[in-house]
Amino acid sequence: MNSAPADRSSEPMTPIYTRISRRELHSPRSAAAITVAGVVILLCAWVGTEIMLLMTNQPALLATPAELAAGVASVSTMPASLLITIALACALVAVVLLVVAVTPGRRARHLIDSERTVTVVDDEVIASALAGRAARVGGINPDDTRVSISRRLATVHLVPTSGQPVQRDSVQHAVRDQLDGLHLRPTLQTRVVVAHGGKVGT
Repeated sequence: MNSAPADRSSEPMTPIYTRISRRELHSPRSAAAITVAGVVILLCAWVGTEIMLLMTNQPALLATPAELAAGVASVSTMPASLLITIALACALVAVVLLVVAVTPGRRARHLIDSERTVTVVDDEVIASALAGRAARVGGINPDDTRVSISRRLATVHLVPTSGQPVQRDSVQHAVRDQLDGLHLRPTLQTRVVVAHGGKVGT
């Protein structure tokens, strides 16, 4: 859990806290940008190499520029269904790249709501706290309790011991109280999933 102490007389610092919060919750898209740039660089390097080999009368690595142009020109002779499939695939890739470009990445963290400080908590810490509370209330071994945290949802997975039913509503209420006490932003909804097949007790 990371906490940035605040100046008690810092109402004008709110924009700074907003920037800190955004930086702590969102990650840059460096990996995606580097991957796309690497692919473009490799394609340009390949085309440039093919052109240089053609100019020096050397055999092509894969295809000469003339063969590439002929291949592009022959696209119109391909079956319409195949062309539509290729077009849809290209459109899907374009949409994915556009979404990646305009939306920020997300770190596995949440904020604890406070007016005078920026407190960031890792999702693993939240999951651990919820798992412990759910295991105690449900009377389940902590090893049989798993919690997954997304941006808006905390899902508690319980594997009860055979013959020992779990009061799902009680666990749901306890987990909800735990989250309400944390005052997280963005807020988390809760879902409790109890496995149908119980675990044999030892």
